[in-house]
Amino acid sequence: MEADRGRAQDRGRVMRIGVDLGGTKIEVIVLDDRGAVLDRRRVPTPQGDYRATLAAVVRLVEAAEREHGAASVGVGIPGAISSHTGLVKNANSTCLIGQPLTADLETLLHREVRVANDANCFALSEATDGAGCGARVVFGVILGTGVGGGIVVDGQVWVGPNAIAGEWGHNPLAPTTPEDFPLPACYCGRAGCVETYLSGPALARDYREASGDTRDARQIVSGAAAGDAACAGALDRYEHRLARALAAVINILDPDVIVLGGGLSNIERLYERVPKLWAPFVFSDRVDTRLARNHHGDSSGVRGAAWLWAPATAPDDGARR
Repeated sequence: MEADRGRAQDRGRVMRIGVDLGGTKIEVIVLDDRGAVLDRRRVPTPQGDYRATLAAVVRLVEAAEREHGAASVGVGIPGAISSHTGLVKNANSTCLIGQPLTADLETLLHREVRVANDANCFALSEATDGAGCGARVVFGVILGTGVGGGIVVDGQVWVGPNAIAGEWGHNPLAPTTPEDFPLPACYCGRAGCVETYLSGPALARDYREASGDTRDARQIVSGAAAGDAACAGALDRYEHRLARALAAVINILDPDVIVLGGGLSNIERLYERVPKLWAPFVFSDRVDTRLARNHHGDSSGVRGAAWLWAPATAPDDGARR
């Protein structure tokens, strides 16, 4: 191990390994100190098997280090580490819940390991050398199967004492309109959460309830572009709800930039329409917050996990404000 560390230093690079521990796949990426991708590996996630999941992460990290030398390790997970117990909580990969993931990985890898929520990793990636580069306050949004968020201030993830900073998906959508009722039930036990309106399945449900037809989010977007009235109506309601939800974030956090990620971030018209719609709900004479599409796509989460160790703005990219 020490010989590997020496070889890495001799090459003049600070190696960082990021791990994206997802529900279906585990991905490992190796970055140098300028954010260049040196290696990428992935394997299927062992379903429902915590010990097998640990072993898979360790194998990927060790294989990457045999090729590139010793490195720091950061891990993004679909949950959070409780600041009270040190155990995983709020994870949709349920085999992780209640497990000492950080401590177990540190024991197996013989070093400190930094673990963070995957939405926080996304936000950190985009703040470091992505769409939010150069901004002081970045709010990273995940619009996909679920709705998540992360906050980065001056290049550092803001976690909060309860480890839930940025979890806007489980706040109520407000203000509500007659079209928003009845309030949809959320898996968290409440009703009317932002996630129940703005996830991909939520868009599909809204379309189905209004039209009696069944389409997924991608088909709804393409249908709206082709002039289908039912699809256009569903997408219009989605944009108004997104604008209201983000206006609430702006009123509290007042970020320089909001970066969208997840599958629904690929809807191009959001970036023009939503900033026009959120203005009436923001408590200001003007809104200078910028809405941006992510720069690193599906790689942002795993890149952000690597940047959990001493993130630094990429020197050649300049500030994207």
